[in-house]
Amino acid sequence: MEKLKYALIGAGGNAEKKHIHGYKALPDVDVVAICDVDVGKASAMAARHQVERVYSDYKDMIERERPDIVSVVTPNFLHAEITEYALAQGVNVHCEKPLSLNADEARRILAAQERSGKRVMIGLNNRFTNEAVYLKKWIDDGRLGHIYSAKAGWVRRAGIPGRGTWFTDKSRAGGGVLIDLGAHYLDLALYLMGRPKVTYAAGRIHQNFVHTTTRNRNGYTGIEGGLFDVEDAADGYLGIQGGASLALDFSWASNIEEDRFYVELLGTKGGASLVNGTLKLFGEHEGVCLDLTPKLKLNPNLRFANEFRHFADGVRDTEQALIAPAEDGVYFAEIVDAFYESAASGAPVMLASAASPAGVR
Repeated sequence: MEKLKYALIGAGGNAEKKHIHGYKALPDVDVVAICDVDVGKASAMAARHQVERVYSDYKDMIERERPDIVSVVTPNFLHAEITEYALAQGVNVHCEKPLSLNADEARRILAAQERSGKRVMIGLNNRFTNEAVYLKKWIDDGRLGHIYSAKAGWVRRAGIPGRGTWFTDKSRAGGGVLIDLGAHYLDLALYLMGRPKVTYAAGRIHQNFVHTTTRNRNGYTGIEGGLFDVEDAADGYLGIQGGASLALDFSWASNIEEDRFYVELLGTKGGASLVNGTLKLFGEHEGVCLDLTPKLKLNPNLRFANEFRHFADGVRDTEQALIAPAEDGVYFAEIVDAFYESAASGAPVMLASAASPAGVR
């Protein structure tokens, strides 16, 4: 089998912790190059991972290397630009979450994918955890029945990703904590529910800790007086066709006892909670209430799905449905856009097109 050629665009922490390790571990993938505007950072990463070639211009890298796959692990405002270019050059793209700044950009990416005949997958790593894979099958097997209520959130006590970084600049991030942490657990809740049709969004956003650097996330120093024009907290409600609802709560900083990231689902046959990585299932058997806690961490070698193996296989076999396709990026962006519109207007916003995708590539 001929090896797939892989190149990495962006040499930050997520690129190293996740993408370079993920693709290096695949025996049928050859990591050929790393690109970053900070060529020193790219060179240092290349040295650590024995990658021969380094670039500062992604267009130059794509033209010279002709990779089969690139990862786009850059600030959000560059996702659409780089992904569209790569697709036009015949390259498959593994793009970090969120796919885009907004729904218009996401739709452009989807159109570029269709024109190219190549594939885009979003780096939605929480869809690939053992807990998520197990719960998704549990739900798809009908064990929860009709899901009528859901909650999703990620609340931090001190988790601002650095005042004055691109995370706190709306023009470069697209939004604040909702687009940052919501891309993890709001997305996961909607995915587990089968990407239902969201009929309206009602939300509020807050700026409670924008004037301090004492609530920064570990490793993020921030800049005193740096730009901070996004929300540090968001809470609200999504109405779902058929009468279901989803309550959401996200914050980079809040006065709570401890951090909590979660999805909670209530169905007519059972319920589920995934809180801080622990999955619990609730139901009834023979007239008796029953709690189940799958022991998914007992075997450290247990791995139901691998994000990088999955996309490499999907590039080779275009009939294989992707777990996190570009269509889902459009779906999520339309919901987020409506939420921000509701927060600005102070009234619920109806969604015209945030329906579950009819199919995936």
